[in-house]
Amino acid sequence: MKDLKQFDEFIRIGVVKKQSPDKSRSKFLVMEAEQGYAYLLKLIKTMGVENQNANDYVKNCYDILMELTRAKMLLEGLNASGFKAHEAEVAYWWILQFKEQDIQFLDQMRFFRNGMLYYGTILDKEYAEKVIEFTKKNYQKLKDILDKLINGEREK
Repeated sequence: MKDLKQFDEFIRIGVVKKQSPDKSRSKFLVMEAEQGYAYLLKLIKTMGVENQNANDYVKNCYDILMELTRAKMLLEGLNASGFKAHEAEVAYWWILQFKEQDIQFLDQMRFFRNGMLYYGTILDKEYAEKVIEFTKKNYQKLKDILDKLINGEREK
């Protein structure tokens, strides 16, 4: 896994483009993330975490965090698309002032998700449990950032 570029580099090379803020799409992504998170918690409670469902949990957690990240970017008039878009969205966490270790863990999730989708990577229960805890911790932080903006308060 290579070192992640700084977010500004993704703007410079055109992966991230500036556009008008899109509050309605942002709200939709927040709603999707909320539903996905509620479903994730329900699945964990009813099905538990096992090696057999580890990949599903990692994919779901990654999607929830990325939906919230994209929602924030859209509120700021930023949109990542094409090759390296997911890396740009992970790098956006620097702008959101997340800890370096959290950004590195999210980038690892991105890397493994890509491996699952394209190379047949199989993850285990232990890693899925780490991802779930990471998601629980950072879901609320992202939601708090978004709630302030969507409800009309600007971050200070």
